[in-house]
Amino acid sequence: MIKAPEYVSSIKPYVPGKPVEELERELGIKGSVKLASNENPLGPSPRAIEALSASLGSLNRYPDGGGYYLKGALSRSLDVKEDELILGNGSNELIDIAVRTFLSPGDEAVMAFPSFVVYPMSVKAQGAKAVEVPLMDMRHDLEAMADVVTPKTKMLFIANPNNPTGTINTKGEIDRLMARLPDGVLVVVDEAYFEYVRNPDYADSLRHFRAGRDMLILRTFSKIYGLAGLRIGYGIARPEIIREMNKLRPPFNTNSLAQAAAAAALADTGHLERSKDVNENGRRYLYTELSALGVRYTPTEANFIYMPVKDSASIYDALLRKGVIVRPMGPGHLRVTIGLPDENARFIEAIKPLL
Repeated sequence: MIKAPEYVSSIKPYVPGKPVEELERELGIKGSVKLASNENPLGPSPRAIEALSASLGSLNRYPDGGGYYLKGALSRSLDVKEDELILGNGSNELIDIAVRTFLSPGDEAVMAFPSFVVYPMSVKAQGAKAVEVPLMDMRHDLEAMADVVTPKTKMLFIANPNNPTGTINTKGEIDRLMARLPDGVLVVVDEAYFEYVRNPDYADSLRHFRAGRDMLILRTFSKIYGLAGLRIGYGIARPEIIREMNKLRPPFNTNSLAQAAAAAALADTGHLERSKDVNENGRRYLYTELSALGVRYTPTEANFIYMPVKDSASIYDALLRKGVIVRPMGPGHLRVTIGLPDENARFIEAIKPLL
């Protein structure tokens, strides 16, 4: 019987949730609200839906492997060159491509814990070592992360805002980190939720990229743009980095519908602002209600809230049976996505008797 290498067999696979329809059938409930995956409750831009419809007739053709039109739109929007961009099947794929491109077995990659679970999974699957540094006050401890960098370190991951805590690192913190890092360490800055950030001291990763640093900035259309079901994201880096990653990128990794919808969504600034407003109003409501319940939540810069609970598994299950789907994060925390007003209210009413 064939066996996977030990560094692969030791990985704990990502466990996705069941479809909402299947959960409702199993539990005998209807009208569930999903607040587990940090999706945009408004859905996609109407312009994106129109672009999808217009593209359906050409599904017999392979997609544009170079993403010409979407890269052009991103280039104009971000003021970067097209050869400084790479498209991915979600930013997840770009994490995996970057790891396979720049890490060899025995190399090390530094990351925070808890943070996005894909980082250590991708690193370990390459036979490299994931060096996890605990958060400090629910935020990346960048000084401690710099302290563990060794000659074997080839990558360093920063989720900014961090998932699952929703916290950010500031301009000064990132500046000090970059000043300490030696050449040859690729800094991967995952900004999946950056559009939601309100703090004016949020780090400007593009400034370090424009200064020529070894940095890969990852962004996605899955969150605020509401295109999670189409799986499309993008990376920004120096052309030399992009060229190496393109050697391992599958030829048609982003489909034609995703490319068309993403370009249309990028142009719909009105939908983007409405999405921010819905999130901000929901955040304030949940802060007020959770404070009244005595919950010590972590203030967020994203579209979700991380909160401590004594038994997350049992509370998750009890909420599920009330038709409210959240995300348990280990034995002592829950993460709830900020939804529409009625969804937020339903979550509060459902969790009140459980705390």
